[in-house]
Amino acid sequence: MAFIDTGGSQSSSFQEGSKLYIFLLTLVATLGGLLFGYDTAVVNGAEKSLVEFFIYTKNGADYIFNSNIETVFSQYKIMMTLVLYFVFIIICGQIIRLLGTKKGGIISGVILAGLTVWAISFLSKALPSATNIEEMKNTADAVKGFVIASALIGCVIGGALAGFISKSLGRKNGLFIAAVAFFISAVGAWKPETFNIFGTLDVYSFVVYRIIGGIGVGIASMISPMYIAEIAPAKVRGKLVSFNQFAIIFGMLVIYFVNYFIAKQGDEQWLTTDGWRLMFLSGAIPAGIFILLLFFVPETPRYLAMQGKDEKALKVLQKISGKGDAEGILKDIKGTLHEINAPWLSYGFGVIVVGILLSVFQQAVGINVVLYYAGNIFRNMGASTDSSLLQTIIVGAVNLAFTVVAILTVDKFGRKPLMIIGSIGMAFSMIALGLTFYSGHVGMLALVFMLLYTAAFAMSWGPVCWVLLAEIFPNSIRGALSIAVAAQWIANWIVSLTFPMMNDNVWLTNIFHHGFSYWIYGVMGILSALFMWKFVPETKGKTLESIEELWKK
Repeated sequence: MAFIDTGGSQSSSFQEGSKLYIFLLTLVATLGGLLFGYDTAVVNGAEKSLVEFFIYTKNGADYIFNSNIETVFSQYKIMMTLVLYFVFIIICGQIIRLLGTKKGGIISGVILAGLTVWAISFLSKALPSATNIEEMKNTADAVKGFVIASALIGCVIGGALAGFISKSLGRKNGLFIAAVAFFISAVGAWKPETFNIFGTLDVYSFVVYRIIGGIGVGIASMISPMYIAEIAPAKVRGKLVSFNQFAIIFGMLVIYFVNYFIAKQGDEQWLTTDGWRLMFLSGAIPAGIFILLLFFVPETPRYLAMQGKDEKALKVLQKISGKGDAEGILKDIKGTLHEINAPWLSYGFGVIVVGILLSVFQQAVGINVVLYYAGNIFRNMGASTDSSLLQTIIVGAVNLAFTVVAILTVDKFGRKPLMIIGSIGMAFSMIALGLTFYSGHVGMLALVFMLLYTAAFAMSWGPVCWVLLAEIFPNSIRGALSIAVAAQWIANWIVSLTFPMMNDNVWLTNIFHHGFSYWIYGVMGILSALFMWKFVPETKGKTLESIEELWKK
């Protein structure tokens, strides 16, 4: 991950210039964040239709599996194995970078051996018998989780590649690659059978195109805020970078509206055959706009200076900071270009573990279950498809509103209080939501708990977690942030993959009536509060240097 200068003499002078020009550049860059939210949340409205089109339909208490379900199951085993090996390669690279070739190689070898034993067992396991409906249903739900969460596999890939791309190809070109990935994904997911060049079933052609979109998300998740940080004057840098998080949530809200209005254009049957396709295709519009606008924005002055293109860097700085300060700022930039590559364990395991656990807890509390499966949850409450999509819009609006609350209060109240309050709010809401399902009293009360949970996350672990991650890693090991980012995407994928397995499992449903999974996320909320209280330092008002001293002690 490229080093982003957050202080020094540059920050004191990089303050004046064309506000309109800076705003327009920020607006273009935040389209990467908007597409991040748009692409990851589009599956919310299409989830039911995808399952019925590719896997099975439900008729009362009976499940009707598609005619090619055995091939779906057999190819799922192969695809899942390949994906896990790829995730292993990413984890292996991070472990070796952290611990060194010898120790990292030993640990990676142990993981590889365990993964291989699992893969042999998994691939040799017989397919479920067509007469065993419960086993068929549970396997189908595993496939469902794989299909719905497939974009997150791409996020892991894109996140892993983002540092290399931004450093070798540039920030602007990185955003361009992300935009093209978004566009290809939108078109491919629209007609996966027409654009199936992979030799798989159409459902896995769809999966591949979703993975391509996820690669765009992973790249944009890092490079969009990086571009803004390197183009923005110091005195408004924090506010402008925070707009990227706002754009992510706004993108989610936009696709919730788009999904709702598309669903209103036909009946349930039309939605299953054609409606979901339009939901994915709609992403081609903002992606196309993003591609066009990127032709008109410059590369960042920092990257241009890194490439020795001082004249181009100076021209950009003159527009951003004014002609009077541009040369001085360029001199400051060139004086801070060296990237310090200290060993990642220079400050011990503490900062690495805290960074990883911040990322894991952000996902383990279950937020992406709400963002990706809200329609499913509301249908389990008894809502129709149209009503569930409308309720999802309400969830998106609450998410957006309380993200603004976090942006306005994080520097006033501090990081730890917001995070702990958010954890307690999420734990209470999820446990209460599980109780409403378990007791059979779903309805308006369940919706209230869902909204309370969303508000608690949006004002805390959503944006504030990223603030902490940006602050706690000392500049000399800033590259170690990539471990936390990778852990976050992997945790996101695991949570999204396992939710259908827990929520729709026949045995668990008969006992807990869909309440079990929410209690798991509630427990994670309690653990996240204890973790914040005991192990994470407060960084409000502290300089980056003083935060480094905390880890040295």
